[in-house]
Amino acid sequence: MTTALVTGATAGIGREFAVQLAARGDDLVLVARDVTRLGALAQELRSRHGVEVEVLPADLTDREAIGRVAGRVGSADDPVDLLVNNAGFSLKGAFLDHDIADEEAQFDVLARAVLVLSHAAGRAMRDRGRGAIVNVSSVASFIASGTYSADKAFVTVFSEGLAAELAGSGVTVTALCPGFTHTEFHERADVDMSRLPEFVWLDAPRLVRDALADVEKGKVVSVPSPLYKVAVAAARLAPRPLVRAVSRSAHRPPST
Repeated sequence: MTTALVTGATAGIGREFAVQLAARGDDLVLVARDVTRLGALAQELRSRHGVEVEVLPADLTDREAIGRVAGRVGSADDPVDLLVNNAGFSLKGAFLDHDIADEEAQFDVLARAVLVLSHAAGRAMRDRGRGAIVNVSSVASFIASGTYSADKAFVTVFSEGLAAELAGSGVTVTALCPGFTHTEFHERADVDMSRLPEFVWLDAPRLVRDALADVEKGKVVSVPSPLYKVAVAAARLAPRPLVRAVSRSAHRPPST
């Protein structure tokens, strides 16, 4: 039996991770702010799959709360074998139009939480000689499109560095970099995505299945779908002035 801890577990990609991990028999620790939704999901997964589900309500912008989550993921007595850092949100509009407190909150959830929880999990897993960390990033991490893009760039590069540090330890780190995905993410950000063609959208169940397969292979950067693999390869190879120019002209919202 293994135990997985998933942040942002009540919606979108995080919920899909919880569902698929429970279906394969993993016990779960579910982290999110909404206590009611956490309880409902936990009961659903217990009833459907017969797994143990622990709920850990936490606002990841709160340092005391994230400390509790770090303590749980780093526990030696009740180990977590898989950490999925998924929690996230996006601000609508331009950086200079936002209150700095809102930008700091976004950074805390997208980047600082990944740093803190990966540190706790990485140490505990390294000591045990096994484990896996999945940090949900974005194809936006390869372009230059506002602070969401910058925060996700941190997640991708941080994950690559931590994977190198843990090489040979029995612990793997994977940065999952999806593109536009059918979830409630954009609705919550109040972003109208109706102009985008259907072919650019990913299906959350398929995305998570492919991501878990990449984790099993020890893949460091997981980019779902041929379309986004090509897009990421192009962004990596293109001169940065071109990437910046394309990013400016597109004015597209975040992708996960």
